[in-house]
Amino acid sequence: MSWKKKGLLFPVADYTSETINKYAAIPFALHMYGDKYRIFFSCRNEKSQSIPYFIDAEVAHGNINLIGNVSKPILSLGKLGTFDDSGIMPCSLIRHNGKIYMYYIGWNPQVSVSYRLSIGLAISEDNGETFMRYSDAPICDRSLEEPFFNTAPFVIFDKGIWKMWYISCTGWSIIHNYPEPSYHVKYAESADGIHWRREGKICLDYDDFSKAIGRPCVLPLNDKFIMYFSYRDIVDYRTVKGKGYQIGLATSENGIDWVKKYDKAGIQLSESGWDSKMMEYCHVFHHEDFYYMLYNGNTFGLDGFGYAVSNKIYLE
Repeated sequence: MSWKKKGLLFPVADYTSETINKYAAIPFALHMYGDKYRIFFSCRNEKSQSIPYFIDAEVAHGNINLIGNVSKPILSLGKLGTFDDSGIMPCSLIRHNGKIYMYYIGWNPQVSVSYRLSIGLAISEDNGETFMRYSDAPICDRSLEEPFFNTAPFVIFDKGIWKMWYISCTGWSIIHNYPEPSYHVKYAESADGIHWRREGKICLDYDDFSKAIGRPCVLPLNDKFIMYFSYRDIVDYRTVKGKGYQIGLATSENGIDWVKKYDKAGIQLSESGWDSKMMEYCHVFHHEDFYYMLYNGNTFGLDGFGYAVSNKIYLE
């Protein structure tokens, strides 16, 4: 199978405003009704702080068309000194009991390294029009077992269990006189979507291709699990094609033990253009007869986000 690239869907330069300066990162499409979806993402303001927004879209016949204008910011930065006072990035949304749970990345700048990330939760009771922060504290943060950071959750409610796949940092290295993190994918479970049991289970670990593994996206299909993920080198990944983020695929029988299948992802870097050096942070979803993949490109979403389409995905 292969994905057909449809191009840049949200060119952030066309939406620049007083609060939207650059980037449109980590898109997630939430189904509203019929062919209508709401795409959540974050843009950076003039201070380079990530602010969360959404824009509505019509999804039909293998195409995504944006509708209307970008929303106002859906969540303000956290109180001074809290985990999300310097950036908020929506990452995974799920409907449950008439509410929408939005799991997001909270940013803090650091001194000895570049940043610290944590996982926050905001909840909507009006079908995604507004959100309220669950707590001034993160629901998942660094701990005795995970001393660096955790981030980029993907959450589903499956067979009565809340399941989360998330990024866990294992350490920082000084490369070219700059601190660079390494991180892989771990798994957690919850009874309520708020309090999570983390037992250190590694789902995707490092190998010759993956020195850092970013934002998982998991689909339960036919009693199996499919995961799309981002992977990169740790050296020169910002500048050298082939070392920056690309999109990989893994499969699992139980959602915990995974096998990477890089050659089955069905999508590669373009020869030129906005996704020729990097592809990352994808969200894959199914609607009617097609699968859709939202994703970022070069420089971690500097140009915005685009999408690709397929009528099937790899299931073996």
